Amino acid sequence: MCEQWKIMQVVENAPRPLPTRSGIPDPQAGEIQLVMHAAALNFADLLMIKGTYQETPPLPFVPGIEGAGEVRAVGAGVTHLKPGDRVAVFAQGTLAEAGNFEAARCTKIPDGMSYADAAAFQIAYGTSHLALTARGKLKRGETLVVLGAAGGVGLTAVEIGAALGARVIAVARGEERLAAVRNAGAEIAIDSDSCPDLKAALRELGGVDVVYDPVGDAPGLAAFGALRQQGRFLVIGFAGGKPPALPLNHALVKNIEIHGFYWGAYAKLDPALMRDSLSQLFEMHQTGALKPHLGAVLPLERLSEGYDLLENRRSIGKVVITI
Repeated sequence: MCEQWKIMQVVENAPRPLPTRSGIPDPQAGEIQLVMHAAALNFADLLMIKGTYQETPPLPFVPGIEGAGEVRAVGAGVTHLKPGDRVAVFAQGTLAEAGNFEAARCTKIPDGMSYADAAAFQIAYGTSHLALTARGKLKRGETLVVLGAAGGVGLTAVEIGAALGARVIAVARGEERLAAVRNAGAEIAIDSDSCPDLKAALRELGGVDVVYDPVGDAPGLAAFGALRQQGRFLVIGFAGGKPPALPLNHALVKNIEIHGFYWGAYAKLDPALMRDSLSQLFEMHQTGALKPHLGAVLPLERLSEGYDLLENRRSIGKVVITI
């Protein structure tokens, strides 16, 4: 990734201002220069700051791994984008006024889509769509349980699962979050605070075919225990603090598939599949099938508040920073 021109930089876990847009060199071959308008926050940002993420850049670095803005200039060889285009970008350093990014990591956004929606769209919707279709092989009429269903990726899994014709069971905490997951398409909503035995509750509902787990720990283990024969378990993340201790002997006996899923890796593993998935998702948004839920939209000077909302799970949906 080429150098970014920043207004925020992470040094010793704290942001500090840097120079503004002036003096940015022209984009190199295969790059575009992007004026940022919005960036979304992700748990990966918090892990990078702590130095525990699998792809943590060396300090100092610019936080933010997804955002949206307007193309200012294009480098040699870039033919699918032009100055003035509105695009979403998945790359390191989006919490900046402007920067040069690889054109291959940018996707044009529909005219009716706001920069805030576009900034929050790629990772959350991309993760859920590819996980549920390419790995989970979710079919119409199957039962999907989504853990952490009111979170940034959880809500998108509920919404996409319902759009794919699945029966969606959403697990969330508190009435406000339960209302949000029902609104996103969940047929059944379970309050984790008042459900002492999640495995038993899911089994009483007939069991599940696919588990979407961005939480891990005890909830992940409980949902795994409710999988039917030939079920699929999607390992999305560990917001609960640690991975679930899955009993592999049960996976053997019940022919259960366990899939680890890291969306960002598809930029190298199968970029064509990633682009196709994003194109489908933007089309679904344009037709009204997908409606991003933004938990908070804050100006850049309130970035620390946004990270606090994310870290303490006090936001329903994604947190977006406007620039």
